[in-house]
Amino acid sequence: MDVRLEPWSESALGLLRRINSAQMRRYVGGPEPEEKLLARHRRYLAMPATGRGCLFAVLRGDEMVGSIGYHQRDWRGRQIYETGWNVLPPFQGRGIATAAGAALLAIVREATRQHDAPHSLHAFPSVENVSSNALCHRLGFTLLGPCNFEYPPGSGCLMRSNDWRIDLTCPHGVA
Repeated sequence: MDVRLEPWSESALGLLRRINSAQMRRYVGGPEPEEKLLARHRRYLAMPATGRGCLFAVLRGDEMVGSIGYHQRDWRGRQIYETGWNVLPPFQGRGIATAAGAALLAIVREATRQHDAPHSLHAFPSVENVSSNALCHRLGFTLLGPCNFEYPPGSGCLMRSNDWRIDLTCPHGVA
């Protein structure tokens, strides 16, 4: 399958607007107003310069069909990497998210070679998001259990999520 990751760019704003739909954002509080969407786009553009993560457009051929990324954050008193993804509805169910997730794992494993980098990658899909939870399982994450997770960060809004973890220092993710 011809799936590749391309670092977030100005041209990905259109993709972000397509992701910002009621269907795509049903598990994370619904669509955002334009000003918040533009602020999110600017954060995505600035991420690589921080050295703490990167967002990618997922391309199938030359078409942007989704997004995936990772960033460093504090979770329960420890530094971790967190990941999240989106695949536009017409492209779901075709293995694109699995291929993008595998590509991202290789990138994040490389990032763990930096001094003081986290050694685990977590995903926090809603407990109701069957597809994203199944993707975590397919990618080799271990389910640690349900948790209350603040999303978006700093909002004070908690969502019921599953905490999935993969150990980036082990070849198959389990320790």
